[in-house]
Amino acid sequence: MIEAELKARVHSPEAVMRQLDERATARVEIYQDSYYDRPDGALEKSGEELRVRTVHGADGTRTVLTFKGAAVDEASGSKPEHETRVEDSEAAHAILRGLGYVPFIVFDKRCRNYDFEARGRQMLATLVRVPEIDGTFLEIETIVDEDDVRSALDDIRAVLAELGIGSEELTRELYTDAVAAQRR
Repeated sequence: MIEAELKARVHSPEAVMRQLDERATARVEIYQDSYYDRPDGALEKSGEELRVRTVHGADGTRTVLTFKGAAVDEASGSKPEHETRVEDSEAAHAILRGLGYVPFIVFDKRCRNYDFEARGRQMLATLVRVPEIDGTFLEIETIVDEDDVRSALDDIRAVLAELGIGSEELTRELYTDAVAAQRR
């Protein structure tokens, strides 16, 4: 399955939050993201991602292991995504290290998540703040088959437009790159 996703820098986060609050109930969560790679950086070079994410929220804590393949849509950066929940986050980290992967960046994201239906699709909108990066971001995603990516992205653009987000606010900037740049 493909995670069709668009990300934008939000200039009026309070206004967008109010509109999203009208669509769905927010889940406020903190993500602790640990990205892994091979020592030679092969995953990053090929546009792939390997991540352990521990999510802290009102409903407790959960950890997921995610692999994202190379982008299938260059304009949006949408990628195949494979994700599974893991019971023991420390074991997940130990397994990856044992297989020869090394953590290359770790950071937190402050997220306000909204699950809703739009244009016949289940969507997830996330308002994101990363303490090390200036600004607020909005990610909207839906999971689709590869042959439906273009149509799904059109539907996401329509939802963004309803929220007052124009194409000029879209960004492909990766949090990993922005955080790494701040740490240099």
